[in-house]
Amino acid sequence: MKLGWMLPLFLAVTAQAQQADSLLAKLDSSNAYNTVEATFKSTRVVLSHSSETQKKHDLDLRIRHHFGDIGGQFGGSHTLFGLDVASDLFIGLDYGITDRLTIGIGRSRQNETYNAFLKYKVLQQKNDGSMPVTVTALVQTGWIMREPRSSSEFSPYSNRLSYLVEPIIARKFSSHLSVELLPAWLHRNITTDPDDPENLFSIGIAGRLKLTRRISFVADYTWVNGLSRPPIVSQTYYNPLGVGIEIETGGHVFSLDFMNSESILENNFIPNTKKSWTNGGVRFGFTISRNFTLFKSKNADTRSKIY
Repeated sequence: MKLGWMLPLFLAVTAQAQQADSLLAKLDSSNAYNTVEATFKSTRVVLSHSSETQKKHDLDLRIRHHFGDIGGQFGGSHTLFGLDVASDLFIGLDYGITDRLTIGIGRSRQNETYNAFLKYKVLQQKNDGSMPVTVTALVQTGWIMREPRSSSEFSPYSNRLSYLVEPIIARKFSSHLSVELLPAWLHRNITTDPDDPENLFSIGIAGRLKLTRRISFVADYTWVNGLSRPPIVSQTYYNPLGVGIEIETGGHVFSLDFMNSESILENNFIPNTKKSWTNGGVRFGFTISRNFTLFKSKNADTRSKIY
C-alpha cells in the first residue's frame, strides 16, 4: 500500500520519456532529410563528373563510347557519319565506400590510359538554405600504357602519369534545374610542344534540365584554351563542349550525347581536344551505366541519392 502511489508516477514518467523519444526521432529524421538529394541523376554529366557520389556499397559499371567525326574531312556518308570509327572507348567501375566517398578505376582506349580516382562530398546543399551549394572534391590519376613513339617520350617512366584536382561546386535550383562549376588543375609530366605548359588550369560549367520524370537535357563546357594555355602552341586545340539526353530507367542510366572531344577522361579531353563544332568535328557518343547494390543495409534509406 505504501508503494501504491509509485505506479501512477512510473506510468507518467514513461509516457513523458516516450514522447521525448518520439520528438527526438522526428528531429533526427528531419535533419537527415534536410539535405538536397539527386542534384544530378548520374555521377557524370556529358564529359565532366557531376557532384554526385555513389551510395554506400553501390557499384556502378560504366561503358562509354565515342565515335568518329560526323562531318568534315573524316566524316560523311563513307564512315556512316562517324559510326564506322571509334575515337575512344571507356570501361570503368565506381564503388561507394560511404555515401560521400567514391573510388573508381577504368581504362580508356585513347592513349591506352588507365585511371583511378577518389571523389568525396565535402559539403551538401541544405533544404533550409543553411548550405546553399554542394561541394565535391575529385582527385584523379591517368596512366598511359601505350608503346612510346620515341625513345625519350616516356623516359623517365613518370612521364606516363598525369594528375587532376577538381572541386565541383553544384546547386540544385529547383526539381528541374541543376548547375555546377568545375575549376580544375591538370598536371602532365611531359608535353609534345615546349610552348604547351605542363600545368593547365581550366574552368568548366555543367547543367541538367529535367524534361520529364525520366528524361533530362544535359550539357557541359570546359574553358582551357585562352585561359592557361598560350595561343602560340603549334597544334590547334579547342574547348570541349558536350550536349546530350539522359534517360533513367531504375538502376540503368543511358546517355546519348554529341561532343567535339575525341577523348573521354578529363586527363585526355581537357588538354587534347583537336576538333571543332564548326568544321564537322562533332561526334556521337553514348553511355550505359548499370548500378549494383553489393551489400544491403539493415536500415536502408529509401531516399536514394541517385537512381
